[in-house]
Amino acid sequence: MFARLALLLVFVMFFTSAVLRNAKPAPPASGLLIVTNQKEHTVLVVDPDNRRELAKISVGVNGHEVMVSKDGLFAYVPIYGNSGVGRPGTDGSTVDVIDLRERKLAGTIDLGKPLRPHRAEVGPDGLLYVTAELANAVDVIDPSARKVLAEIPTGEPQSHMLVLSPDGRRGYTANVSAGSVSVLDLAKRSLISTIPVAKIVQRISISPDGLRLFTHDQDAPRIAVIDTATNKIANWIALPDVAYASEPTPDGRWLLAASSSASRLHVVDLQTLKVVRSLELPERPSEILVRPGGEVAYVSGTGAGKIAVLDLRSWKMQPPIDLTPGVDGLAWVRGPN
Repeated sequence: MFARLALLLVFVMFFTSAVLRNAKPAPPASGLLIVTNQKEHTVLVVDPDNRRELAKISVGVNGHEVMVSKDGLFAYVPIYGNSGVGRPGTDGSTVDVIDLRERKLAGTIDLGKPLRPHRAEVGPDGLLYVTAELANAVDVIDPSARKVLAEIPTGEPQSHMLVLSPDGRRGYTANVSAGSVSVLDLAKRSLISTIPVAKIVQRISISPDGLRLFTHDQDAPRIAVIDTATNKIANWIALPDVAYASEPTPDGRWLLAASSSASRLHVVDLQTLKVVRSLELPERPSEILVRPGGEVAYVSGTGAGKIAVLDLRSWKMQPPIDLTPGVDGLAWVRGPN
């Protein structure tokens, strides 16, 4: 009798151990991170809750940024080229299309000429808007037909990053070496005005209500706050370090500003325009994404190959997601794919 019980206990322990060894991590609760790696020329599908890479898809040289379609089925990666802004190198002329269900390259949109396309945004109209640096423009693309429909002039060189107003009526580009922001009428596909900011700027973000733009002086530790009603600088935010990128929280209360040189994240109270806390980041942070719901922020560390994870409720850094050096652009797709 005792021998049988002992044998049964051994079997149960062995079976339980085998199940635990073969158990898969829990699926992500609400979505996945889509991450470009410009050194590896890849797009990564990452489960942020279980901190693991699910897929790696090869793309052209180099994809810096990524944007996901409204239905979550496709990701669009502008292929910039093998150099930085304003530096000699190859000039990309395509946008790669990733099928997020099959997790493979589904096609390529040919822009027709060398443009160094960099940032893509999907408008409420379903069209794709992509910065075209070498044309001083933003290309308007029908993603279903994979065809360029129009080119909106920005009036300035190196139109690198782009944001759209919440209603989809306006586009705003940060023009790096021109140190300016261009204001675009997306319906008329025309330039409204350019706003001088500094000698050099980098990146741009917009408040959830669309009333304020934020772009970053690269010669002084400050952020320009632009009033979208007047298209003029309304305020400056003083920082401890030069900011490279920023992103407001969905409630419009906070602005997260990443310093690439100092590898720090500064939290700005948008009611007082003052920095209220600063946190350490992995080496050379480049992009910030706030998870839908506003509870978590992710910051890509291009130099370290890590994605920093910040709990926005406690303001405490969580263990990072370890990937590989070169991680850059971030996008979010809802639900398991």
